[in-house]
Amino acid sequence: MKIMKILSILTIIVSFSQCGSNKFVKNPSFKVEQAVYNNWVGGQPGVTGTKLEIHLKNAASINFDSLYFQNKITKVEVIQLDDKLQLIGHFSTSKKQKNDIILDADPAKEFQNTPPNLEKFPFDLKDNEAILSYKKGKKTVFFKILNIKEVQAVAFPSANRK
Repeated sequence: MKIMKILSILTIIVSFSQCGSNKFVKNPSFKVEQAVYNNWVGGQPGVTGTKLEIHLKNAASINFDSLYFQNKITKVEVIQLDDKLQLIGHFSTSKKQKNDIILDADPAKEFQNTPPNLEKFPFDLKDNEAILSYKKGKKTVFFKILNIKEVQAVAFPSANRK
């Protein structure tokens, strides 16, 4: 578990270090046809998230990497739809996370608690804007998607326990 945390932190740090020399593309080779997002609520208390869908044209040969949206980052899921691509980003906003915290009268035992890792989001975005990162040759470039429309939220029913 710790190895996964360390690897994910290193991946994020490396991607952030590339943001120092941001390569924003004004006119990419692909065209954004539609960009929408919806919030969803799971069947258990505290389980929530956001799904971002981006429909692209002329994007078949591009290696898409990540989406930055509402102060969260995720790897992009690419789906081929005939002559178009659909990019999907799943962002968890769940409050239900298990954090093992040691509470003790002895401060030395509480010292083992690790503080939360609060990383600064690399972009200043509005709630209806996203950044799409992709590879152009060997370089990572970024494209800002504006005016993303919010569609109706989805509520998933709770699962029956037997």
